[in-house]
Amino acid sequence: MCLPLPLLSYQTEVSDNFLDRKFRLRKMATFAFPFCEIPEDLQLRILSFLSPAEISSFACTSKRFSSLCQEDGKIWHVMCDQRWGKKTKIQKWGHGQIPYRLLYKTLKGLENLIGFWRLCGRANPAASSPPLVFFDWGPSFVLGSRVLSTGDETYQVKKTPFLLMGISSEGRTENFLDLVGGYLRSVDDDLKELEASDNLVSVDVNFMGNGHIIVEENRCFTSNSLREEQKSSGDESDDLISSPDFSEMYTQLANKTSPGGDRRRQRRKEKERQASRTKWEPEHFLKVADCSPTPTKPLQGLWKGFCEGSMELYLVKYDEVGGIVCRKVEDLSLSRHTPPVFWTPKHAFIRSPFSAEEELLLNSRIHISPLAEVHENVVSGMLYMKSSYDVRLPGEAANGIGFLRGEGRVWLYENGTFGFGFLRDQFVIDMKRVALEDGCLADEVEASVYVISKF
Repeated sequence: MCLPLPLLSYQTEVSDNFLDRKFRLRKMATFAFPFCEIPEDLQLRILSFLSPAEISSFACTSKRFSSLCQEDGKIWHVMCDQRWGKKTKIQKWGHGQIPYRLLYKTLKGLENLIGFWRLCGRANPAASSPPLVFFDWGPSFVLGSRVLSTGDETYQVKKTPFLLMGISSEGRTENFLDLVGGYLRSVDDDLKELEASDNLVSVDVNFMGNGHIIVEENRCFTSNSLREEQKSSGDESDDLISSPDFSEMYTQLANKTSPGGDRRRQRRKEKERQASRTKWEPEHFLKVADCSPTPTKPLQGLWKGFCEGSMELYLVKYDEVGGIVCRKVEDLSLSRHTPPVFWTPKHAFIRSPFSAEEELLLNSRIHISPLAEVHENVVSGMLYMKSSYDVRLPGEAANGIGFLRGEGRVWLYENGTFGFGFLRDQFVIDMKRVALEDGCLADEVEASVYVISKF
């Protein structure tokens, strides 16, 4: 079959272009540069995309590459900036005096802290132990804050600083705990100010796995601080060790004869007693791994709702047998057994339309939510629930016993939230998610007051 002349010339031109392109690609592959001949700045840029383990393996290939991988200000600085540069100011960590290789290792360990943590069960938790803590990046530290209700009949929450974790200019990890929650608000990037504060407790934060930490008081730091204070105040206890014999005799004579000798000894003993006194008992915290809902688990995560006249925080989890359990976060910090707020034997929702009895049961109820919230949610699913929790709702007598709720319903709304109610009353407790927006806590009131010197 003969092709027309214009079509034949077109095919010939296409074939020539294809062959020319294939030849150029093969020619480029022939003249590819080996890594050792690439300019050093480009080599460092390429190495910055590797992991620390890969860099260590690459450094073993030759002496030249070993020295190249030691470029702290180039490789490790770029690695820190690529991973955490948008979250914190890496140049301010350790006052900018620590190697970036050490900073990378430190930040990688602290990165696992970011998120929600809850207090582990204890018989009698201290009043200063928060049931829920949220860790976030600061300019030159990681800050753990108590998550509390504002108490103004809204879904808003507030954060009060609880634990600050940073690194000194010598590369030493320094953690300070605020027992009251009012002494970390005005602190800037200088951690030396925290060391001199009597209102903060130096603590050690030890990881017991990826999702478990223990916070305990650093007694060594307290003893060292006491010795430094004695030296700076000219306390005679250290002078007695290094002074000549006549100074020792003079000091002993002065303490026996001078009116202030007894007072100095009393002050020293009082400082020693304060140093030996425990300010913080060790506490365990567990990470809230599943703090957000998923398409298959729409009720999972942290929620807030008004159940006993004030806003409470709740944790909803899907169990191993296919059910759903809702508990108060505050109850999870107790070692004794507390019944769940509600539980469901199944997690598969009954979808609308519902029966006439169920529609009447839902439409005749009063929604418990803040006054500013207008309930216009459309119900898309329903679950049967059970409960033995002692819940007291508005209007009930505060007799200390309450009512056992028994059976009830969980209603899933189209906007992703839900509400639940019991059969023996006419209320629906509407829940709202404890959500994060761009890494920050949503519905936070006056964040600038409670968060330390953000960017």
